[in-house]
Amino acid sequence: MIGLLEQRENQLVVLPLEGVYYPRVGDLVIGLVEDVELYGWNVDIVSPYIAYLQGSSVLGRPVNSGEDLRRYLNVGDYVMAKVESFDRSSNPILTVKGKGLGRISKGTVVDVSPVRTPRLIGRNRSMVETLSSETGCEVVVGQNGRVWMNCSSKETEDLLVEMIYLIEREPYTKGLTEKVKSLIRDRLGVNVAGPEAKANP
Repeated sequence: MIGLLEQRENQLVVLPLEGVYYPRVGDLVIGLVEDVELYGWNVDIVSPYIAYLQGSSVLGRPVNSGEDLRRYLNVGDYVMAKVESFDRSSNPILTVKGKGLGRISKGTVVDVSPVRTPRLIGRNRSMVETLSSETGCEVVVGQNGRVWMNCSSKETEDLLVEMIYLIEREPYTKGLTEKVKSLIRDRLGVNVAGPEAKANP
């Protein structure tokens, strides 16, 4: 592993510069359906492991023999899911049981390096909340390095994608959250000085 050494409290932590996603139970992931099987789907989660989503998780009932699961999820569809089980002896099992989970039917998905997801989320979710509040877009960062966004305009979406790639390139820049906020406001023509400046011209 190549990375940067950082002192955190009383321990040294290596922040990787490159790497792949290793699933952990409970992780929120954004997967891409690669294959439809008799009782479920094989899903790419940007990992050395291909994940499996059981049909019963999507349907809420057992899959009937001969049922065409392509009616619910087909190859090329994105799905928001959680890692239900994984022990490295078999491929991870996904679930879509839960609020906000399931087939992604709107918005855009972009890929970033999985090792950048902590920076995209930020400490106490500071970065992802900045991206969402400043652009007005819905933003969800999957632990596997995929980001889903739903914006009201193509212009805002393009700006958000640009900021996401900026964060990916400069994850260890000091004051990155404030830099991103300032850039977004400048591009959208927002008065950075805030409402007080408007009240006192």
